[in-house]
Amino acid sequence: MLNKVQIIGRLGRDPELKYTQAGAPVTSLNIATDESYTDREGNKVDRTEWHRVSVFQRSAESCAQFLAKGSLVYVEGKLATRKWQDPQGQDRYSTEIRADRVQFLDKKGDRIGGDDGGFSAPQQRKQAPAKRSMPEQGDNENYGSPFPSEASDMDDTPF
Repeated sequence: MLNKVQIIGRLGRDPELKYTQAGAPVTSLNIATDESYTDREGNKVDRTEWHRVSVFQRSAESCAQFLAKGSLVYVEGKLATRKWQDPQGQDRYSTEIRADRVQFLDKKGDRIGGDDGGFSAPQQRKQAPAKRSMPEQGDNENYGSPFPSEASDMDDTPF
C-alpha cells in the first residue's frame, strides 16, 4: 500500500506552533496550490486548492521560525484523517497532510517583499511578516503570480 503526498504551494497565513501535552512541537500550515485549465468555451479557469499540513518535532520548530505567509514550500508526507465529535455529538472528519519533509523553496532574493532573501537569525522572523505578507487582491502585478505554477523554472525543485 502507498500513502504519499507531494505538493508545492504558498502559505496562506503564518505557521501556528503549538505543543502537545508531552511537550512535542507541532506546527500547522495552510498551503495553497493552484492549477488552471481552459473550459469548453475557451475561457481560462483558475482553481485554488487549500491543504492543511501538520509538521512535527524539529521540522515544526524550523517551519515556525523561518516561514511566513506567502512562503513557497515543498511538502512531502501522507494523508491522515482525524475523527472527532462536534458539540451536538455528530461525528466530524478532517483530512490533513502529515509532513515527513518540508523544503523551503524561496530562493535568495526571490522572497516576497524581502530584501535579504533569507534569515540569518531567528529574531529576524519577528519583523518579516509585515514585509513578506501576500499582496492585496489586484496588486499581484508587483510580485507576479502568488502561486507556484511557474515551478518549472526553479533550480531547486526537489523532483
